[in-house]
Amino acid sequence: MQVNNPEVSFITINYNGISDTLQLIQSLKHTIKSVSFEIIVVDNASLKNEAELIHDYYSDVITIRSEVNLGFSGGNNLGISRSSGCYLFFINNDTYIEEDGIKYLVDRLESSSIIAGVSPKIRFAYGEQRIQFAGYLPLSNVTMRNRALGCHELDSGQCNVATITPYLHGAAMMFKREAIKQVGLMPEIYFLYYEELDWCTQFVREGYELWYEPKSIIFHKESQSVGLQSPLRTFYMTRNRLLYVWRNNTIYVAVFSILYQISAVALKNIIVNIFSFQIDLAFAVIRGIVSFFRLKNKRKHYDWIS
Repeated sequence: MQVNNPEVSFITINYNGISDTLQLIQSLKHTIKSVSFEIIVVDNASLKNEAELIHDYYSDVITIRSEVNLGFSGGNNLGISRSSGCYLFFINNDTYIEEDGIKYLVDRLESSSIIAGVSPKIRFAYGEQRIQFAGYLPLSNVTMRNRALGCHELDSGQCNVATITPYLHGAAMMFKREAIKQVGLMPEIYFLYYEELDWCTQFVREGYELWYEPKSIIFHKESQSVGLQSPLRTFYMTRNRLLYVWRNNTIYVAVFSILYQISAVALKNIIVNIFSFQIDLAFAVIRGIVSFFRLKNKRKHYDWIS
């Protein structure tokens, strides 16, 4: 049944992943009782029209078919245009929940007018279901290194305190609609990877806070669509790391960091991949660097869809 005036709009991107998406939808529909919600699935140019197939399974789910792959940010922005909830929950299709902790996220957002977004505790869906995300440390402006708190640790309650975090996790993040109207849409120039870090940086720059809320837990299968080691992932990770640096630092810091990324990080990755006989990954690093310099309108902003 379609919900009028839902509190939460769940927005997820589907790309040749109908099995995962259906599992996510089932877990949301069978588990969440604390808030009213709608589910929006954006089918990002899957080989088959999986939006239609999903709607056949769940007629009350809003499905949108894009004939062009809009990327993670473009797909989510399309989902935003069809949403009606006060809170927008961007959630990967390769996740699921086992307990209803959504109200804790809403309560965290409503606890202060300066809180724009919140992410739950995220645990890996496989094996011992260790922690993947319990907040982040800030990125270094030069090395672009940081740390996800609790990552790969067994969950023994050591990460059960809510805290401010400089970035949310792209697999599961809830924002106030009014805050998105203030900051703007997710930057589409990234296409895949780093867009949520850039977006979070924009929220913080506008004076908002972002929080980690451990009372809500989500399980993540991780990288089912792209793969953990693939030329596609390597290309976008290389290019978009440079792009994030360029968009979010002063010109002097950005130039210094880009030189470091190319001469140290990228060069090392190329050499390691060559000696590992992963020539396709080595070329993906090179293509990522070239693509960054060819990109135009690197600082383009994406305004709210009225």
